[in-house]
Amino acid sequence: MRLSVIVPTRNRAGSLKKLLQSLHEVECPGSLELEVLVVDNGSTDGTQEMIAGELPGRRRFSLRVLNELTKGKASALNLGLASAKGEFLLVLDDDVVVHAQFLAKHLECYEATDFDAVQGRVLPGLDPEGKPADLGRLREYNIPWNDYGDDYREIRGLTGTNMSFKRRVFEKVGFFDTRLGPGAAGFSEDSEYSIRIRHAGFKIGYTPHAVVYHELNPERYGRKYNRAVEYRKGVSRSLYRRDSILLGVIPNLIANCLRYGLYRLAGQSQKAYRTEGRIMKCWGYLMGRTRGASSPDTHRNM
Repeated sequence: MRLSVIVPTRNRAGSLKKLLQSLHEVECPGSLELEVLVVDNGSTDGTQEMIAGELPGRRRFSLRVLNELTKGKASALNLGLASAKGEFLLVLDDDVVVHAQFLAKHLECYEATDFDAVQGRVLPGLDPEGKPADLGRLREYNIPWNDYGDDYREIRGLTGTNMSFKRRVFEKVGFFDTRLGPGAAGFSEDSEYSIRIRHAGFKIGYTPHAVVYHELNPERYGRKYNRAVEYRKGVSRSLYRRDSILLGVIPNLIANCLRYGLYRLAGQSQKAYRTEGRIMKCWGYLMGRTRGASSPDTHRNM
């Protein structure tokens, strides 16, 4: 059995080094042939030199480095997909570290279920000083956070931080939409891909056992960053969805504005924080539609 891990990266040499070190420690089933493809998307921070130092070392997997000059995570992912040889394709962000059993647990989920794509659990990791997250303020770290409980379950969407799918899914669904994701519209390349996976008749599932830990970055903390992120999510969504503005987006915007005021008055800071993000997402969607989004069926690197 062959599995390909694809890691798109740009200017996160330190984080990527930690990820590769955690992959060195991962438990691989004896029959598994593992390759790791790092796709550098134009880094200027010494990423190439760091990887060059990793290449001569002994490891449990083959390490290949690819260079994608077209800006955008989706473009980097597409080069990785086009180059991968695995029967299973697994995507990781470059700012996580993996649990030692996360590979085995992804494969175990496929054996135990009829899922065609799998979302693993994403938990908060450590900050630059090695301190864990304050569990009472998780949203304020503004990291991907996927925890649907302790059992397998079918879900609607994948988060690219820790996701996998069978090769047949890629062969039918194709490449990621290069208008979306970091380096382009900002977000939602995984959400749009999930929609196409479901429309193609495949099932998406969640496993609690395939765990990665997302680093905590102080530059991402707080309301200002959250507002900008949610706004970009709204703009990104406007490129591939056609939600009703009059019957959906504007009523949601008004309702969330009212909720936000009530939560602030009641001192419910975490609910207010989340609702403020929803307001910005609605606003971003409206602005994206106002500027005119191109057809959702274009701009894929097929």
